[in-house]
Amino acid sequence: MNKTVTHSVPARGPADHEVRDQIVAAATEHFSRYGYEKTTVSDLAKAIGFSKAYIYKFFESKQAIGEMICANCLCQIEAEVRAAVDEADRPPEKLRRMFKAIVEASLRLFFQDRKLYEIAASAATERWQPALAYEGRIRELLQDILQEGRQTGDFERKTPLDETVMAIYLVMRPYLNPLLLQHSFDYTDEAPAQLSGLVLRSLSP
Repeated sequence: MNKTVTHSVPARGPADHEVRDQIVAAATEHFSRYGYEKTTVSDLAKAIGFSKAYIYKFFESKQAIGEMICANCLCQIEAEVRAAVDEADRPPEKLRRMFKAIVEASLRLFFQDRKLYEIAASAATERWQPALAYEGRIRELLQDILQEGRQTGDFERKTPLDETVMAIYLVMRPYLNPLLLQHSFDYTDEAPAQLSGLVLRSLSP
């Protein structure tokens, strides 16, 4: 079930990844201090020591920089979720670990810095490509677990697989989406165990 975690954000200009990474690192720090919405590309140029025109050689807009930062954040969450799943041997435990890891990683990376949270919120609101791709990969991981569980006899096989995947994904979604997660703080301690338990009972053959 191990898959390489990748993310793709359209880039422009010369293939000078060191400079591009430098811009993203500086932008991450600047957004963390001043906020995403209040920061302009001109502000970033001054903070980094590059000209505004030079930044535009690598990113077509502030959103493009934000998308790269968002992709990096989501890549971290996905890596933690996959690592947690890979620690389990049986599909039911993989599903439990997936629920738990999603909640814990999302809380930490979305809300350890409230200003960087603005980027995640913008990504969810405007349906940025990194956010859509991340959701798709989470559904693929969930489908892999369900298929394995059907093969081992742990999960029922009567319900169409795509329906089962989407139903469980919708149960997980409040803990994947930063806009929804902020309204679920009161339930994050017990939610992973209770929701995964309910889902697993519904999957019994």
